[in-house]
Parts: sequence; C-alpha cells; structure tokens
Amino acid sequence: MEDSELINRAIEGDRKALENLLERYRDWIFNVALSFIAHREDAADITQEVLVKIMTKLSTFRQESDFKTWVYRIVKNHFLNMKRRRYEMYSMTFDSFARDLDEIPDEEFPGHKYEVEENLLVQEAKLGCMKAMLLCLDREQRLIFILGELFEFPDSVGSEVMEISKENFRIKLHRAKQQLYNFMNNKCGLINKKNPCRCARKTASYIKLGFVDPVSLHFQRDAIATIDSVSPDKVETYSNDVLSEYRTLFAQHPFLKPKEVQESIQTLLSSETIRKTFNLD
Repeated sequence: MEDSELINRAIEGDRKALENLLERYRDWIFNVALSFIAHREDAADITQEVLVKIMTKLSTFRQESDFKTWVYRIVKNHFLNMKRRRYEMYSMTFDSFARDLDEIPDEEFPGHKYEVEENLLVQEAKLGCMKAMLLCLDREQRLIFILGELFEFPDSVGSEVMEISKENFRIKLHRAKQQLYNFMNNKCGLINKKNPCRCARKTASYIKLGFVDPVSLHFQRDAIATIDSVSPDKVETYSNDVLSEYRTLFAQHPFLKPKEVQESIQTLLSSETIRKTFNLD
C-alpha cells in the first residue's frame, strides 16, 4: 500500500493503517538515532518522540510533496533541536577522544569469564567506539554524515532535508568525512595498521568502565541487516580524495529492529489522546 493511501486511511481513523505507516519508518529512524546518539535506550526514546510528532502533524501533510522527505525533515528538526543526551554532555572533540583512548589501558581478555563469546564483545567494543567518534562532530555535521555517507542520500535529497543548497550539503559532508578519516588514520588500528589502538586490547577495560555490557549487547541485538544494505539510494561517490575503508567499517554496522519501539507504538495508539485525534477504530 502506498504511503498516500495509508495516510488517508489513518486520518479517517484506521488504526492499522496508522500503525503500518509508523512501522514503515520506525526502524530507519531508530538506526539513524542510534548512530546519532550512540546509546540504545536514548535512541529508542528519540524514535518514540519523532513518531509522536509524525502522528500529531500527519493531518498537516500536503500530499503534493514527498512524504519520505517530510518525515526526514521532522527527524532533522527534532534531532538538531532536542535536549542534549547523556553522551553529548561530555562535549567530545577528536582531540579529547584521542586522549581518552590513550588513557584506557590495554588488557588481556579474561578468558571464559563471560557467557558471550569474546569475538562478539570485541565487535561490540568496536561498534561503540566508532559510534562515539561521530559524537566528536557537531550535530549538523553528524546528521549530514549519517544521511549522506552511511545511508547514501544523494545531495538532491540531503540538501532538501537539511534545508541547505546542494553545494553546501556536499561541502559539509566532505568536511565531516575528512575529519573522521583523519582521526581514524592517525589513531585507529582498523584503518592504519601502524596505530597501536586495537579493539581487542581495549575490550576488557571497556567492560570494566561500563561502555560494553557483556550481558546485553546494545549494538548487535536484533540485527536484521547492515546499514549499507538498507540505503534508500545508491549513488556514486563524488569525492575520491578520502579513502573508502573507514566508510565500509561504518556501513557494515548492524541495522537493528528495536522491539522496545515496536511495543511503544502499540502503547501510543492505545492512548486516549491519539484515539481521539484520529478517531481510531
């Protein structure tokens, strides 16, 4: 069913149509939020906040425009203007993050201490570290990088969502890419083998510091795909002066299906306010 038909049915009070419409965009919003904020619970909360905005503003959508772009713009406005989340409180820069990594000691992994396999915990440490790198970008740069580089929005769509020119979108995306690549090339052993920093050497310390939970994996639970397999548009890279290895690492992050958000949709649709707004059946 097309978005337009779901929208019409939802506005007329069809609960299932509204639920299907929200579910169509839920997972994408959650995964953008997870890359944007690097914390699963915060990403779930943000996703629910955006879904509420989509519901409450749905009757204002003018169907002569593209609904996807309309949703993406709600995401943009919410992400750029929402209150600072827990990891943003640290106001990280690439320099401060590099110092933090240097101060985290290398440790041997403690054998069979945990029920989760060692390679999964090391992968969790890698995913957490890479998502933390994105927090070194300011919010606008971060969102442009996530849309343009990870989800491969062409500049025609990215500029419309961010409400800037195509040229400005390309310039801001290039700067974010350059900053991330420079940091990883100077610090990360995944990109430059000469760098001493290795995920496996940091994992035990990450667990002690609470950055990795050996009981509940935040970045791998409920994986249904990888980011690069769900990109809405595949476009040719328009800047070849930055090596592509780092992008491959980010693009292979798992694309998750957040069960907690799925349950929250049911709760939202059952609320008295939403039922009255949409005259839900």
